[in-house]
Amino acid sequence: MILTNEQKDSITELINISFSRAAASLSELTGHRVLLSVPEIEVHSIDNIESVLNKYIQGEISTVHQIFNGTISGDALLLMDKQSAKFLADLLVDDISISKDFNSSIKEVIIEVGNILLNACLGVFGNLLKVQFTFSVPNLHLQTLEEMLKSIILEKEELRYAMIVFMEFKLRDSNIKGYLVIVLGVTSLDKFLKQVENIG
Repeated sequence: MILTNEQKDSITELINISFSRAAASLSELTGHRVLLSVPEIEVHSIDNIESVLNKYIQGEISTVHQIFNGTISGDALLLMDKQSAKFLADLLVDDISISKDFNSSIKEVIIEVGNILLNACLGVFGNLLKVQFTFSVPNLHLQTLEEMLKSIILEKEELRYAMIVFMEFKLRDSNIKGYLVIVLGVTSLDKFLKQVENIG
């Protein structure tokens, strides 16, 4: 699916606003300045997501997954490869040491990062688009990309799309790539784009 330039600009602006809030929260949490890069956004059919993301992220991945419901409903996910997730946790919290195991301390940090990012993004969407969401508790999974896609809850059998946001965390001279994926059914995507056009 191809977004119009106006739709893409409006969505990018929404993401930028949410990322600035998320970066401020992460900076406050860690005591280090955290920057999030200007996002690049693509929308693809859910059937094509694996091939798209396989170009950027492979092997076992860390996924923070949150389900949201309301006028617009879907799944929000933060994806990073396992090593990047461990490295990000190490940078964010000085007393965490990188280990071979994905220990509970690392998991807690990554869930918190995912929670901040996903809630900031969905919160801005809700406020500016004037829609209300309810959220599930975020969950962390370590799995392959294929397993992650199979695990996404299908409440309605309809054509689904995924909005992929490519981003980088920049802190302490390190760049760590992550991928924000928002999966919407065709009905929710249509409502979302209409609301985006209304504020554009």
